[in-house]
Amino acid sequence: MTDILLATDSDWLADEVEAAVAGSHLLLRVRAGVDVVPAIEEVDPALVLLDLQIGNMGGVATCLAIRHREGMGDLETRPVLLLLDREVDTFIATQAGADSWLIKPLDPFRILRAVEAALAGEPSTA
Repeated sequence: MTDILLATDSDWLADEVEAAVAGSHLLLRVRAGVDVVPAIEEVDPALVLLDLQIGNMGGVATCLAIRHREGMGDLETRPVLLLLDREVDTFIATQAGADSWLIKPLDPFRILRAVEAALAGEPSTA
């Protein structure tokens, strides 16, 4: 089972992602963007899913922090998938270095397809 790290403070979103990946992947969750890098260091997930809106350090800032630490050689490179609120947010997802993204509202099939594509190294921008 592949470990996936989800960063969201939204319980309903965590429930949707859990339902989509259960059985195929182990979902680990943090509720704040500042907790993502320490969680990556601890559990070494194969994929990181970031909600765009996470408390005071959102998904974009968190993605930038991950990419910065990877660039310094502190973390191994891994795919990052952003969960966006609007189509126009794709610009900032690209600028932050996200490998792929999904635009809300989500459904389990789109989530699972995007997760599998990201794990396979394929971009998914559904």
